[in-house]
Amino acid sequence: MAEMPEFVSIREVGPRDGLQNEEPIPTDAKVRLLDALSRTGVRRIEAVSFVHPKAIPQMADADEVWQRAAKVDGVRYSALVPNTRGAQRALAAGFTEIEVVVSASDTHNRRNVNRATDESLDDIAELIDLLHGAGARAEVIIATSFGCPYEGDIDPARVAAIVDRVVRDGADRVAFGDTTGMGTPRRVRDLLTAVRDRNAHIPLLLHFHNTRGTALANLLTALELGVTEFDASVGGLGGCPYAPGASGNLATEEAVHMLHDMGIDTGINLDALIEAAELAEHLT
Repeated sequence: MAEMPEFVSIREVGPRDGLQNEEPIPTDAKVRLLDALSRTGVRRIEAVSFVHPKAIPQMADADEVWQRAAKVDGVRYSALVPNTRGAQRALAAGFTEIEVVVSASDTHNRRNVNRATDESLDDIAELIDLLHGAGARAEVIIATSFGCPYEGDIDPARVAAIVDRVVRDGADRVAFGDTTGMGTPRRVRDLLTAVRDRNAHIPLLLHFHNTRGTALANLLTALELGVTEFDASVGGLGGCPYAPGASGNLATEEAVHMLHDMGIDTGINLDALIEAAELAEHLT
């Protein structure tokens, strides 16, 4: 087995990616969950997304949630935005770490944001300039990186070409989304090989779903290939509202349990995380 890292960074995405695929819950409950997660020792949290309420009604109260949340020192909070208007709202709210999504699959991208992948990449180039001009960092998340519910397999070379473009346009980091859980260890290996052959130094983060029960196997494969940053969602909350069958993200507590058992630190208190997972279960 390849040498394992001493530390892995987990970004908790339950408050955003998790809750956006559940029935809308009250603002008070969202704030309680976000605050509980902030006390677990997790160092990164995706807190909200600034999207049009007609598109994602579960995030309609993003401004209020963020205003009321207790910001814990040492935790890096980020927000997801779909466009310039969302980016302006995120910047006005005080976020300095902002994510934007594009799909490797043209069909999924049209279902998600009503435009082709290339059109979204043109928009993202302008967004990166806007964010950098405001002193914020830009992360580009490439959805359907391991497969698409509409188009099937996605060629790793296509994903690598998207990475080429966003790196050239100034992205600070790149994340790969397994939008419907089509990822397998073989697909993880193929994708990372294709991307690193062309962009060896860009920071990478992987986001796995557990639709087919492969999330932990995929995480282990990525660890063996040197990846040390992952998304996970408390209680396995979430999916994707524009991808049929996209049930369940990798559960944070399962990932942390496995990593700690392997002697890999995450900085997260597993008992506190399990309490947050129990809170999430009762909220939804």
